[in-house]
Amino acid sequence: MTARTFGTIDDLQAELLDASYLADRGLASVLFLALKLEKPLLLEGEAGVGKTEAAKAMARVLPARLIRLQCYEGLDVAHAVYEWNYSRQLLHIRAAQEGTVSEEDLFGPEFLIRRPLLEAIEADEPVVLLIDEIDRADDEFEAFLLEVLSDFQITVPEIGTIQAVRKPVVILTSNRTRELHDALKRRALFHWIDHPSLEREGEIVRLRVPGVPERLALQAAAFVQGLRRLELEKPPGVAETIDWAQALAALGSHELDPDVVESTLGSVLKHHEDLQAVRDAALADLLEEARVAAG
Repeated sequence: MTARTFGTIDDLQAELLDASYLADRGLASVLFLALKLEKPLLLEGEAGVGKTEAAKAMARVLPARLIRLQCYEGLDVAHAVYEWNYSRQLLHIRAAQEGTVSEEDLFGPEFLIRRPLLEAIEADEPVVLLIDEIDRADDEFEAFLLEVLSDFQITVPEIGTIQAVRKPVVILTSNRTRELHDALKRRALFHWIDHPSLEREGEIVRLRVPGVPERLALQAAAFVQGLRRLELEKPPGVAETIDWAQALAALGSHELDPDVVESTLGSVLKHHEDLQAVRDAALADLLEEARVAAG
């Protein structure tokens, strides 16, 4: 299978829209360059602004297989790259002792359990490799990634260097919970995804929640944008706006009212303290502002 190519940024932007992802010109441009230059792309921004969804949308439009590595503190080579299949090695040793198979190297490719990074490097089909929330991983793992990102290869000491059959499209995301090292940034293109304007967020909601009334989409977007201006433990992202709009549409709502906001606020705010703060002080004002902003 051969991945699609795009003649212009406009072509890619239109295809992403068809795949239910509304990319602005800046994001479409850097995604286009990542494909043309075959370079990794680092997307940074607040949680919920659409970084992970951008990678998923790219996989849909190419089309390509999406391989996702979710990063976390303590992530190591065994979980990200490969580990040895010790059970299979043990069975082979026993079979060799019984004379049913010949003795051979126990550290050959057939005994590898391939994790996301090695799987992406060895794939002979188009792949989008999503390295999600790289800022959650340790410095040591970030350093390990340098070989993958610069040369598209992985070294397995017992086997040697495994070069990519075809270069995967690599998209890294970061919520910027810590600063990434310059060495990693130098190997990637960079783009910051910010919260969208009210009009664009309303468009995103209508795109991702088919059939939602236009006024309700704008009101929901305006209400969430008002929440982001407050001092909250976890300000909601666009993902929460979409989740909320889906909940509102499922209830048959056509516009926001105090009762429906009160009963569905847990779709937007996920911390008890945030819920309490908004209910105690800001709910009526935010609702009024959202109604005015939506016209």
